[in-house]
Amino acid sequence: MPRRVQQLRDHDTNPCLVETDASRKCMDENDYKKDMCTAYFLQYKSCRKFWHDIMMQRKRNGVKPEMPSAEERKKILESMGKPY
Repeated sequence: MPRRVQQLRDHDTNPCLVETDASRKCMDENDYKKDMCTAYFLQYKSCRKFWHDIMMQRKRNGVKPEMPSAEERKKILESMGKPY
């Protein structure tokens, strides 16, 4: 598997792996008719926006790494409820 693909499949790198897989599965099951998977795309987009905002906040605050680890993200989601 190419390195870039491995990074995208890594839970520490990709906070929206579940949403990515769900939208891909929807596309596969619906013969790539995008209009059938709109809800999955919106969920993915909301997830990306949420974690991007977290990254930008951490960057402004000087927190390293900017993207929380998978374990940290799990704690964040548990404390907030799933915001997306």
